[in-house]
Amino acid sequence: MKLGDVMTKSPASCSPETNLAAAVEILWNRNCGVLPIVDLNERLVGIVTDRDICVALGTRNQLPGEIPVRDVAAAKIVAGKPDDDLRKALAIMAEAKVRRLPVVDDAGKLQGIVSIDDILLRTGAERSAELSAEDVVRTLRIVHTLRGGGQAKAAAA
Repeated sequence: MKLGDVMTKSPASCSPETNLAAAVEILWNRNCGVLPIVDLNERLVGIVTDRDICVALGTRNQLPGEIPVRDVAAAKIVAGKPDDDLRKALAIMAEAKVRRLPVVDDAGKLQGIVSIDDILLRTGAERSAELSAEDVVRTLRIVHTLRGGGQAKAAAA
């Protein structure tokens, strides 16, 4: 099974200039906890989480409308490809200590996003021999025990 089979297609996203107030509104309206940041060509240039936003707002003496997401997002991006198998995706997530992984094409254009939950739910339903629920749970344990600072720091890894 491939990432393209389980990813959420057309995920919510924002531009680097989007301010934190607008980003929070997108997160609220789309019921998600992470926003891929894309440029004018829809290429992934960053990622920002609800936690990144909370930390930024709690540590800066600025209004949410004054802070662009580019100032809060991790500099380095971790992403998968639609043709990556789920084992590879889990390995990327474990190494980067992230629970959500943007999915991009060869040009870096955002195609979707996948979470550990997406993989776990799909694996449970499929009873796949190629990937067990235990594989997913092992990755989740690694992410949670070694995360040390959230998605943004891990995305920078």
